[in-house]
Amino acid sequence: MPNFTRFPMRAALGAACGVLLAATAAAQRPTLGPAVRPFVVVDTSVVALTHVRVIDGTGAPPADDQTVVIENGAIATMGPTGDVAIPAGARIMDLGGQSVIPGLVMMHEHLFYPTGPGVYGNEYASFPRLYLAGGVTTMRTTGDVGGYGDLRTAAAIDSGREVGPWIDATGPYVQGPSPFAQMYALKDSADARRFVNFWADAGATSFKAYMNVTRAELAAAIDAAHKRGLKITGHLCSVTYREAADLGIDDLEHGFFVSTDFVPDKEPDVCPGQAQGMQALAQVDSSAPAFRSLVQDLVAHHVAVTSTLTVFETFTPGQPVPKGLDVLDPILKEQFMRNYERTQRNANSPYRHLFADDRAMELAFVHAGGLLLAGTDPTGGGGVIPGFADQRQVELLVGSGFTPLEAIKICTLNGATYLGRADRIGSIEVGKQADLVVIDGNPAENIDDIEKVTLVFKQGVGYDPRLLIDSVKGRVGLY
Repeated sequence: MPNFTRFPMRAALGAACGVLLAATAAAQRPTLGPAVRPFVVVDTSVVALTHVRVIDGTGAPPADDQTVVIENGAIATMGPTGDVAIPAGARIMDLGGQSVIPGLVMMHEHLFYPTGPGVYGNEYASFPRLYLAGGVTTMRTTGDVGGYGDLRTAAAIDSGREVGPWIDATGPYVQGPSPFAQMYALKDSADARRFVNFWADAGATSFKAYMNVTRAELAAAIDAAHKRGLKITGHLCSVTYREAADLGIDDLEHGFFVSTDFVPDKEPDVCPGQAQGMQALAQVDSSAPAFRSLVQDLVAHHVAVTSTLTVFETFTPGQPVPKGLDVLDPILKEQFMRNYERTQRNANSPYRHLFADDRAMELAFVHAGGLLLAGTDPTGGGGVIPGFADQRQVELLVGSGFTPLEAIKICTLNGATYLGRADRIGSIEVGKQADLVVIDGNPAENIDDIEKVTLVFKQGVGYDPRLLIDSVKGRVGLY
């Protein structure tokens, strides 16, 4: 039972006001530069959203016919319409029939897109606009092939010079030998420590280890990151999930698709190949003792797992054509469609079974008490389009067996919790930053309604998703 201490009402009100004022100050409306203003349709210090359905991101049932008052970038008041006093001079928006959810907090995103075999084009202008249009107000880049570009973009958005979500910018990949021309190859564990410190000094706010890192290099990188108060995730292969958890990693990417824990006679510090890892995983299901043991170990070590079903859907025969392809440069759209058609003809694709298996494993991980995050990973053979894919990721989680409210929480409050920002973002609560997505429908009942975004608030400023999308349509892949 909670222990409630009695103290004078005046002191209680003063303390509450202090907390609210501190939260409001932290969420003040940003300064907007000339490159941002063309996309803004609501720019008033006080806004009242009336008659709206509130889906607060905590997993709680929706609250119908609510009024949410936004003041100076924060949620100032919220409650049943008619009970909430609307400040004089507020802009009143009647949202009857619509819903509001927290801004999406997506944890495996990128600012690059595949333009050729093993080559990625940086999308510093187009991708942030698409993410924001899809309802993403906070994102982690989870791998950087542009060096300073991700850091510069994050800083430009923070200062109001460019438009997009708040970005947790990872440094370049912590990686050993690699076929990718845009990745540095670590020399040893001392080099891994130097690498992390160099990019932390440059402004990186998180790190990602990759497939050919050794245990010693990963241990050094984790230690260096943690000493800077930063977190590190991994798309691993040479190091198993269990080994990474023992070393202190914070997060593991791609659900369980890339786990090599079940490869027979796996050599230490050697990636057996992603295909071999998936073959071994296919022999294990979510109820197997070996899998349950791994999950228990991850939960005990407080290691999060990030679901990226959207990128694996593009490898899986029988899945629909992704939405949003029209924003691509026509050559890249044609390139993806050739890949898609090839995938549909692949009768022997291991993803026919693995896609369903991984979804069951992610569900089991959550049921065991694990923290599941979500992202989209716009890599692979293309077709994972920011914004559109983030909405699809929520839908895919529901298809995995999560309720719509659970899926929304995974893509909002869970991400904020991992980032250590749940006191500011991730749920709709008085005092929190006004990062909100207005939806024409009820995604708590029909998750497909999450695609019907009509307005996105970031720090209390409202952006028109259609204006953002139209500004890059047909040119994504070029900038």
